[in-house]
Amino acid sequence: MPRKPRVSLPGVPEHIIQRGNNRQIIFASNEDMQAYVTWLADYAQQFDVAVHAWVLMTNHVHLLCTPKSSGAISTMMQSVGRRYVQYFNRRYQRSGTLWEGRFRSCLVQEESYLLQVYRYIELNPVRAGMVTDPADYSWSSYQSNGLGKQTKLLLPHPLYLRLGTTDKERQQHYRALFKHQVEGKLLEDIRKAANKGLVLGNERFVGEVEALTSKPLREGKRGRRIGWRKENALN
Repeated sequence: MPRKPRVSLPGVPEHIIQRGNNRQIIFASNEDMQAYVTWLADYAQQFDVAVHAWVLMTNHVHLLCTPKSSGAISTMMQSVGRRYVQYFNRRYQRSGTLWEGRFRSCLVQEESYLLQVYRYIELNPVRAGMVTDPADYSWSSYQSNGLGKQTKLLLPHPLYLRLGTTDKERQQHYRALFKHQVEGKLLEDIRKAANKGLVLGNERFVGEVEALTSKPLREGKRGRRIGWRKENALN
């Protein structure tokens, strides 16, 4: 089944996934992760993309971003991707591709799903069994969003800022969101939307995006549609 056309709208958050080719390792050391974070911060600033949440795993990356222009995220990802591949191939004396084709992405409805995607992204190391507390994982935005660690990369979303009137209050309320894992239908919906290029939101939001872009952004039904046999018999 062909992948849905990529949709990016100025001012609308996107959940992005970039995987290693055949799920191969893309970060073999802390130095690799630091290099990626540094270049991501540089290109995010250059192309006016606000990064709200992120995590670097051994073989993939998750980002939650809001662009100021429709092509900004693609340009940012292409730029950091090319630079990192050059670095990685030189460092490990290899050649060829590193990424699994183009990155995957989906638009995220703010009021219903944005903070859930924050949680989904920063809980990745916990789901993977690498740590029991997201605060113990250095290569995600949790230490900034939840503990106040300063970083050049992060720019809080207005919805995050509404969690409190001070930094300390926002961080306290943010940490409270992590008392439970992201599970069940919510987990399935987040994964499916990003992997299939759908829209993560309610029916109204999906309909608004489809009307604005003139593109179908719902999961199509599998199999042939009803009545196809009769139509073929008549042709």
